[in-house]
Amino acid sequence: MTHDGGTRPAGPVTAQWWDSAVIYQVYPRSFADGDGDGVGDLPGLLERLPYIASLGVDGIWMTPFQPSPQVDQGYDVSDYCGVDPLFGSMADFDRLLEQAHALGLRVLLDVVPNHCSSAHPLFQAALAAGPGSSERELFHFVEGRSSSPDSPSDLPPNNWQSVFGGRAWSRATPDSETDTQWYLHLFSAGQPDWNWRNPAVGDYFEGVLRFWFDKGVDGLRIDVAHALFKADGLPDAPSESPVVDGLRSNPLVSDQEEVHEVYRRWRRLAEKYQPHRLLVGEVNLEPARAARYTRGDEMHQAFAFAFVRLGWDPDAWAAVGNELEDARRMHGAAPTWALENHDVVRSATRFGGGDLGARRARAALVALLGLPGSAYLYQGQELGLPEVDVPVAARLDPMWSRGGITRDGARVPLPWTQDAARSHGFSSAGHAAAPWLPQPAGWGRQAIERQEQNQDSMLALAREAVALRRRLWQEGVLRDDDGGTWRVQAGNLLTCERSPGFLVAVAMGTGPAKLPPGVVLFSAFPLAEAGWLQPDNAVWLRRT
Repeated sequence: MTHDGGTRPAGPVTAQWWDSAVIYQVYPRSFADGDGDGVGDLPGLLERLPYIASLGVDGIWMTPFQPSPQVDQGYDVSDYCGVDPLFGSMADFDRLLEQAHALGLRVLLDVVPNHCSSAHPLFQAALAAGPGSSERELFHFVEGRSSSPDSPSDLPPNNWQSVFGGRAWSRATPDSETDTQWYLHLFSAGQPDWNWRNPAVGDYFEGVLRFWFDKGVDGLRIDVAHALFKADGLPDAPSESPVVDGLRSNPLVSDQEEVHEVYRRWRRLAEKYQPHRLLVGEVNLEPARAARYTRGDEMHQAFAFAFVRLGWDPDAWAAVGNELEDARRMHGAAPTWALENHDVVRSATRFGGGDLGARRARAALVALLGLPGSAYLYQGQELGLPEVDVPVAARLDPMWSRGGITRDGARVPLPWTQDAARSHGFSSAGHAAAPWLPQPAGWGRQAIERQEQNQDSMLALAREAVALRRRLWQEGVLRDDDGGTWRVQAGNLLTCERSPGFLVAVAMGTGPAKLPPGVVLFSAFPLAEAGWLQPDNAVWLRRT
């Protein structure tokens, strides 16, 4: 048995396994707690791996578990090649990797190349070395500007703003009269940006990639992949273009041409391994720009960010779908679809909340799994979990303290059991601490244990859809040679048609919509009338 093939039947003949893959995103802090400290960890994930395998997915993507002060819940990395004791040990990770491969699950890890933790040894060495040192050349240390002749360097070097709110600069040593430099951090002050114009940074990260690839990790998801290089000279941004909305509105801090050579280098490295390792980019740009990162010699995939932000609007879905298809035709890589992740409001809430949002989230999941390309599911999406309004006093997201926005609501620990004991089964330890984010009242009503017993549950639907998707690939019904064509038809019926004659349809209007001729292969809800689709339902249709 090999981890490339796993225990499942061989899939269709494609260029690579990821062309049609369904990947399950694991946020380890909130997945399963193995030691009872209230924080999810690697032993907890290892214990629950059979559940993920039972979904029929092809692999998992794990958000950071490396050593970190946890200023940004692990996206402030202090050691790229280790395991934070909060999550376990490297031995735990090795066992996890081995068991995942035995279950036929590939394993993708996060790598965070734009910034590290201020506790990283290389940043600490830079602080100690002082201005003008080679150590500081690994980061962006710059003299500030002066508000008056009597106040040297009392203002930051430019007007850039942090994604998390406030300015993107902090004094290196605020109390020093001789060290008047500032350092750049596009996120929190605890996350200094690497200076990718220094070749030593590229060499350092090649070593990081080799470390994990040598262990047998199947691929990497690259955080903030478009923002590594900043405009030469670090000029002011136009006043109307602060760093907001995922860096997209300030071209001085993202999408610099030099960044593409980084991914060409990483692609060459990934292809030295057998099987080839997968590179997936978090490229939060408009579709035409994001697709450039998936040219034939760069990354294999980039998330379709324009899609993950959509509401329940057929015209917007069709417009974004066709933009993504145009980009695919230009650069060759199929879209990488997702409706949820750890940074966005859960779809059941985004699509209206309550029973309406839950119904639409169910239909959207069916639509997602029928689209051409790979699909990523976020933990709890298969349960239809809503966004949680975490009490203000319990919010830990640095975006909340700096900018008044919180992502905590999508990160609440999963409900495994109906019983509130041990945080609805989130902890398997006998005497468990309270979870790191509080679970809301009634969380057990959507527990995995309860949904396992209901053949009409969201969980049962997700399993059935993933299994049918795989079978249709094996039978050759699905292929992505011709991508997808999106339309809005009468009655606000959204359709995405893919070759040969396979169509996804979602009723996004207020009344029933007439379906095109064909055979319904799968639906989110039973059809009330043949040939018609009720509002907030979705089907897969084989055209006749």
